[in-house]
Amino acid sequence: MTYTGWLQILIYFIVLLLLVKPLGAYMARVYQGERVFLSGLILPVERWFYRLAGVEAEEEMNWKQYTLAVLAISLLGAVVVYLLQRLQGFLPLNPQGFGAVNPDLALNTAVSFASNTNWQNYGGETTLSFFTQMVGLTVQNFLSAAAGMAVLAAFIRALARHSARTIGNFWVDLTRSTLYILLPLSLLLALALVSQGVVQTFDPAQQVRLLDPGVDGQGAPLTRQTLALGPAASQVAIKQLGTNGGGFFNVNSAHPFENPTPLSNFLEALSILLLPAALTYTFGRMVGDTRQGWAVLAAMLILLVAFTACAYAAETAPLPVYTNQGIDQAAGRLAPGGNMEGKEVRFGPANSVLWAAATTAASNGSVNSMHDSYTPLGGLVTLVLIQLGEVVFGGVGSGLYGMLVFVIVAVFVAGLMVGRTPEYLGKKIEPFEMKMAALVILIMPITVLGLTAWGVISPAGQASILNPGPHGFSEILYAFTSQGNNNGSAFAGLSGNVPFYNLSGALAMWIGRFWIMLPTLALAGSLVAKKKIPAGAGTLPTHSPLFIFWLVAVVLLVGALNFVPALALGPVVEHFIMVGG
Repeated sequence: MTYTGWLQILIYFIVLLLLVKPLGAYMARVYQGERVFLSGLILPVERWFYRLAGVEAEEEMNWKQYTLAVLAISLLGAVVVYLLQRLQGFLPLNPQGFGAVNPDLALNTAVSFASNTNWQNYGGETTLSFFTQMVGLTVQNFLSAAAGMAVLAAFIRALARHSARTIGNFWVDLTRSTLYILLPLSLLLALALVSQGVVQTFDPAQQVRLLDPGVDGQGAPLTRQTLALGPAASQVAIKQLGTNGGGFFNVNSAHPFENPTPLSNFLEALSILLLPAALTYTFGRMVGDTRQGWAVLAAMLILLVAFTACAYAAETAPLPVYTNQGIDQAAGRLAPGGNMEGKEVRFGPANSVLWAAATTAASNGSVNSMHDSYTPLGGLVTLVLIQLGEVVFGGVGSGLYGMLVFVIVAVFVAGLMVGRTPEYLGKKIEPFEMKMAALVILIMPITVLGLTAWGVISPAGQASILNPGPHGFSEILYAFTSQGNNNGSAFAGLSGNVPFYNLSGALAMWIGRFWIMLPTLALAGSLVAKKKIPAGAGTLPTHSPLFIFWLVAVVLLVGALNFVPALALGPVVEHFIMVGG
């Protein structure tokens, strides 16, 4: 660890916090239907969309109607992306002449992008045409992110209203999330990235002469290299801002055409957490008590900063295998020190670890270093951050409504412990709310651990393991953890592009997105109908430092109870093997 590294991490969090209030206030005004500075430009377009789709903007939905609308747009999106992949050989903007994607891989990819996961069992520059990347994947990056934000807006209204039946209009929330928030921010970020050298072109791959020719594995001379190009900047912008993840190129944001400079790296890493962080202030504004939003943000920051520090310590510690060989691992002017395997020299350990923590805390999944090459404890951090349920910032919208479910659980447990009536923001927490909260929290670990067990014991699952032993187990656990929590990052040593992992992964991603979203909307439908109870002497303050640390404890406790045995079989055992060997 170095002072420079810590300073870079500190600057990142300072800039992030400075942007929370202005952006969060802006989004609150958007969801409350108030005028913003973009209204004059966008409002006519918004109204045109409503007329085209036959949407009555003033007509609200109950939770069941809202749920059906979310499922309809998501299912339609998955079907469209699947067909685009299967038919891309006949479609335009395909300069490389790519043919149809295999059915099981096409299904996995379609579900992945419709569910805001962006898990990729393929290399983008060698598999998908420009048309499929833009019309299929990039469009879904907008729609899946906007759908998560819309569900959050509905859930916040359920907490803010009382004795009501409706929670908003999904089509209005979806449209406003896209037009007022995601599109303007993506345009600004894409222009900034292009200025740094991120490619944005329809030109096909280019053959260039090598400055230092060599030979291939068969001894044949190598004098030229193929450089993949394409409309990358536009997809990179929304993949980061929408916590989608994925990558135009196979190695994601470690590729110099996706992430060429320290400034592009900072902007992309910042955009991962920008909207999830700002939405906490949006929540506080919409429920009429900004202290509630700051309290949730504080809990998220405590968890993320602590795990980032742990990962940074693990990745900069001397490696025993090098120490035993007398290799100098100290940081200096010409060497960053620590474990540099799988990391870009231009980013170093600090920026690599910061990105890894942010992308796994948020449901993003993009990478600028390879998590599979991290030390066992560094990899453990990325695993645990996902396994907490993607509520430490999490996906845009989905992370915050997941954390609010944990808040409800924390309030309920605290109320039982001190003999007070469990209530949150004036709403009583009763058996139905706890049943829905239990579904939200338990569906994910049941899915992840069940599919991991299936992958470990089945011949089809074992056949894809390239690293036997505890690391191979970690790769399977990471794959299903990532897909079951809609993250999308991977331990790359697992050969995932086989029917077993394509189909089981698609199942995990669909369950992880919608079997959690449904009970959340049911919970919203119950809360919005409740009467508000005035705060009294027995009301538990949910914005105090004590409650913030209690919320952190509840999140950690639930995550630890679910996954500690599995983690002990993978990264923990691998760590002891490393230090003992």
